[in-house]
Amino acid sequence: MTSPAAELCSAEELRTLFLFEKLTDDQLTWLCREGRVQSAPPGIVYAEGEPAEFLYVLLSGTVALYRTIGADEVEVTRTSNRGVYGGAFFAYIGDRVPQRYNNSMRAIEPSRFFVLTAAKFAELMADWFPMAVHLLEGLFFGIRNTQEVIGQRERLLALGSLSAGLTHELNNPAAAAVRATGALRDRFGALRQGLAGIAAGPHDGKVLAELLRLQDKAALQVAAAPALSPLEVSDREDEVTDWLDEHDIDAGWEMAPTFVQAGIGPQWLDEAVQSLHEASGGNCDTAAALRWLGETLDTELLLTEIGDSVSRISVLVGAARQYSQLDRAPYQVSDVHELLDSTLVMLAGKIGSGLTVTKHYDRSLPPVPGYPAELNQVWTNLIDNAISAMAGSGTLTITTSADDGRALIEIADTGPGIPAELQERIFEPFFTTKPVGQGTGLGLDISWRIVVTRHHGDLRVLSVPGDTRFRVWLPLDPVQP
Repeated sequence: MTSPAAELCSAEELRTLFLFEKLTDDQLTWLCREGRVQSAPPGIVYAEGEPAEFLYVLLSGTVALYRTIGADEVEVTRTSNRGVYGGAFFAYIGDRVPQRYNNSMRAIEPSRFFVLTAAKFAELMADWFPMAVHLLEGLFFGIRNTQEVIGQRERLLALGSLSAGLTHELNNPAAAAVRATGALRDRFGALRQGLAGIAAGPHDGKVLAELLRLQDKAALQVAAAPALSPLEVSDREDEVTDWLDEHDIDAGWEMAPTFVQAGIGPQWLDEAVQSLHEASGGNCDTAAALRWLGETLDTELLLTEIGDSVSRISVLVGAARQYSQLDRAPYQVSDVHELLDSTLVMLAGKIGSGLTVTKHYDRSLPPVPGYPAELNQVWTNLIDNAISAMAGSGTLTITTSADDGRALIEIADTGPGIPAELQERIFEPFFTTKPVGQGTGLGLDISWRIVVTRHHGDLRVLSVPGDTRFRVWLPLDPVQP
């Protein structure tokens, strides 16, 4: 910091400043007696984070205010306007708030300041403006309390929305598993009856062995069945139905969907019938054998459906645990991709079929130190805003990369964009473009404070119609918890 030179204080000079123009002669004299005028060469006047010991009022020169964001010092404002002030301007509140400089001031050229200690400034405010002090205290703490209450409500609303989406996502596979379990019980009954019918027929052990071999072969076919389009499914079902009709299999249209879903076509069926005829010497009930194989395939398909449903439930529960971080330390290093993916799972119910999600992940990105649960709140706010902006149709793109020693996470949407005149305000507390009752205006404010204040990162927006990008930088070096 610079070592300023003290000068004589002039009450008449102070009177020319908008800050002091309404004061009496006695008050101006008190200011000159208790304060001082000092000159400062270009350089640091005070530094962010240090104890706020002085109030500085610019008499002449040019100053710039800076905030530390990550490893960078970002200029917030620059001015030559006489009377602007900085430093300990919350001293009148006392120790109810941390009395530290919340930014850095730098003299850009030789400058002059009127300087008053924090204690004298607090004394001045209490003695000269007692009612104003109460009003300012009420305003300051009222806004802070309102931010905390609405911030908590914002988190609860987000949690409620996520819980509803998660419940919906869990209900689908759970219902599928229940439905498949009931159907499986019926299939087992049909299998027992079919096997009893085959056993009662003119079949020897060789035929039964061949049936069991075909059963195993068919089960393997289920696992290798290709994914088909609706048109391909329809065409193949027609082919299998025709084959079954040609071989005098009653109600072939009922069996065809099962064979097609299992990846079995006319060629497979030809080979199966041929092997059964060879094993039985031409004395085989082909219809009964194929129905029994169909029931076997149905059973395998139902087991696969149950397995897929249970796996889906397990994935959802795992994503919920990853998202909430309830079983983990608040501060830790974490894979940002796992955090993003768990957030996408939690928001899957909102994404809908009209939106496309594209991910460009740099998997070489090292783990990010910080507070994962809070970062998930950031991803939730940004992704949810992007989904809302696109109104059910568009592309959500999430990109990660390394950028100058920091992790860069970019969340982009193809919505209408943010008007240029609003882009500077979107991170302000309570500012929202949503209709009354649909937004608290704290989502981006909370996100900014989590990224910038909590993680010493940076959060910015670039927006034009059809391309809005929120860019988050997070340091890769450990942040002091």
